[in-house]
Amino acid sequence: MQLSERAVKEINFQQLFGLNRTIAVVGLSAKSIRASYEVASAMQAYGYRIIPVNPMLAGTYILGEYCYATLNDAAAALRVEGIGIDIVDCFRKSDDIPPIADAAIAIGAKVLWMQMGINNESAAAKARTAGLQVVMDRCIKVDAAIYLNRRTQ
Repeated sequence: MQLSERAVKEINFQQLFGLNRTIAVVGLSAKSIRASYEVASAMQAYGYRIIPVNPMLAGTYILGEYCYATLNDAAAALRVEGIGIDIVDCFRKSDDIPPIADAAIAIGAKVLWMQMGINNESAAAKARTAGLQVVMDRCIKVDAAIYLNRRTQ
């Protein structure tokens, strides 16, 4: 069994989705046909606040929320509102994850989530050591839907 599979089994998804309400989506696209947009839109519909992070779209609005260039910029702006970023959801290549993990640690995020097809064991280990929960190679939209379905049964 790989470390990532074992770590996922140790995560309490009910607690993860129940306690964490603000999700920074790194690599969020403004194009509705992109997976990042679809996933973020669904999470927003589930009641989560989505914070777009994309340096190419910084200063624009995606899903009605201001888009920031970096996680640090987003965290600083939200601090003014008294809000922290709970989950950092990554739609970037696996090789791009280490600096995102470092930023997630620096801003005090609680969860580092790497979407389907994204794995970076060294970044995951660093994030876990810093106290973050880490999920790799899973879709947050799918797991949230499962959690929400179980909660209503």
